[in-house]
Amino acid sequence: MSSIRTAVLVAAAAALVAACAPGAPKGVDKDQLDEAVSRAIGDPASCLLIAETPSGHVVYRYNTHTACDRALPACDVAGARKLDQLLDQTVKDGRSRQLSCNSAADASRGVGWASGVIPGRGLAYAAMMEGDRAFPGRMMAERLTNAFQKVGLQAR
Repeated sequence: MSSIRTAVLVAAAAALVAACAPGAPKGVDKDQLDEAVSRAIGDPASCLLIAETPSGHVVYRYNTHTACDRALPACDVAGARKLDQLLDQTVKDGRSRQLSCNSAADASRGVGWASGVIPGRGLAYAAMMEGDRAFPGRMMAERLTNAFQKVGLQAR
């Protein structure tokens, strides 16, 4: 295969992947939202998903699909969950959740979960942070509320 054809195929694949990634909620600048979320809960092992209600269609993702698709201790029930499962629950019932627990048996690492609705926007969010410096769920929720306010996603 020629190097030109290979380059074209790689570029096409990258464009398809980028096209599949969610952008940002309507009326919100994605770069500003990325920056605000990064300051609030930014970490290679954190993730935030925002979805429309009641459809559950994801309109924003902070971090990579790989970072967001990890199964971690649920903290409120036995077993593990993935972030999209928490988002689905929140979209369905509109309940806020702020959860924290150890993610390693020796308590050297923890996981924090936060979710809720974004008032007046028809949106719900779910966030996760895992590691040796993970914020508790309540702290994540507070920091994300401030981030959402900074970009005009939520009223002050």
